[in-house]
Amino acid sequence: MVSAVSLAVVAALQAPVNAQQYQASERAIKLAQENMLIDTHIDVPYRLTEKWADVTQATEGGDFDYPRAVEGGLNVPFMSIYIPAQLEQTPGASKQLAHQLIDSMEAVAWRAPDKFAMAYTVADVEQQFDQGLMSIALGMENGSPMEGDMANLKEFYDRGIRYITLSHSLSNHIADSSYDIRRQWNGLSPFGKELVVEMNNIGMMIDISHVSDDAFWQTLALSKAPVIASHSSLRRYTPGFERNMSDDMIKALGENGGVIMINFGSTFVTQAANRYRDMINQQVEKVIAELGEDSEEAKQRIAELRADNPFPFATLEQVLDHIDHVVELVGIDHVGIGSDYDGVGDSLPVGLKDVSTYPNLVQGLLDRGYSDADIKKILNENLLRVWREVETYAANH
Repeated sequence: MVSAVSLAVVAALQAPVNAQQYQASERAIKLAQENMLIDTHIDVPYRLTEKWADVTQATEGGDFDYPRAVEGGLNVPFMSIYIPAQLEQTPGASKQLAHQLIDSMEAVAWRAPDKFAMAYTVADVEQQFDQGLMSIALGMENGSPMEGDMANLKEFYDRGIRYITLSHSLSNHIADSSYDIRRQWNGLSPFGKELVVEMNNIGMMIDISHVSDDAFWQTLALSKAPVIASHSSLRRYTPGFERNMSDDMIKALGENGGVIMINFGSTFVTQAANRYRDMINQQVEKVIAELGEDSEEAKQRIAELRADNPFPFATLEQVLDHIDHVVELVGIDHVGIGSDYDGVGDSLPVGLKDVSTYPNLVQGLLDRGYSDADIKKILNENLLRVWREVETYAANH
């Protein structure tokens, strides 16, 4: 049983940090504003199914809207066509939702053609950047809309999907999930193995975020083009958290030519945040066992427990540690940004709370000695290289 003392120790690992201490210099702001900035994972589409907002204008909630994105220098948000894992149990439901979410992003571009444009190729994002438009690219988070039919891959490619995260929080008909203790396929399913080959052939990036380690290794063995981790961080800083990538996996990703796009969510960045919920829940269960779930004393004790042990937010510096470690392992060419804005609730790090704050990240990179050329690779060039190689492979096969 975890003690309250242990909780206090975990909370203490997070030193108080004032968000106001992050002040990007003119140089950092200029780098963010003048260079293309790609973020491969922003969960606006599903956010809008829960509470609609006009993200072409300033919004009260959420991590993304057009004015804040412009302030942060964001040019190419990959909008996540997120499909909840349990929908696979209802035939047709995953595919239906995927089409609806794609429709919603097309509607954003249609409503504000002076601000947004849909992007389907590297050439599109480069042209739209020159035109001052924000490119909406699409990635599908969870491959369940494939429904075991390769024709659906072509259908969603034609609708603009440019990467697929093979599985999500549960194993599906394609691949095992890092979150699912059931290892249905011990990696990829037979269909999943065929899908990897066909994604190469059609020119769609393969995303290995969320999959089990076995599925990762099998994907790398099969793929003839570089793969991406669209929103993952490093297991080195969150031991035992399979959702993040191990050093050996990152080395293999580098050899594949791929790129890991760093997830900003605190639970992906630090062990303290990653373990926080489980530790709090254990304490809550202990109180309930002692006092009963409905007793007023139990409710008061639980409220005090949460108040005395606030969530240990990660910091910008700790996100930078992840980038540093990737560079130390495999070089500057294999890391980028996959923030998971609008996808990780209120767990974002101090200094990186929404899409307006990318200049803080750039400032942190400058402070750690990264050159302008290095920073451009992180902001866009590494992902564009992979995307271009995936396009080229498909054109030749």
